[in-house]
Amino acid sequence: MIGAIISAIVIGAIVGALARLLVPGRQNMSIGLTLVVGIVAALIGTLLAHAFGWGNTRGINWLEHLLQLVLAIVGVLVVTRLGIGRVGRGGGRSGRPTT
Repeated sequence: MIGAIISAIVIGAIVGALARLLVPGRQNMSIGLTLVVGIVAALIGTLLAHAFGWGNTRGINWLEHLLQLVLAIVGVLVVTRLGIGRVGRGGGRSGRPTT
């Protein structure tokens, strides 16, 4: 189970970036938040895959990765729709230009 969690974290970083690329339009969220959404989606996807009996397969577990990607896409959509993690254009987090 520890190996599954570690791989979910690594896969989560990739899945989060993929989800952000697949969601249409501009997502005004930081890279760090994208990684967090991907990691959370991967961990939840791994737990659900094990609950459905898809967790222990030989080779690459495509169903688990597909589930993780779908959850990450939903996570990116929720975060962008709620406006969580907005980054301003001025260079600082507050949106004001830095001097």
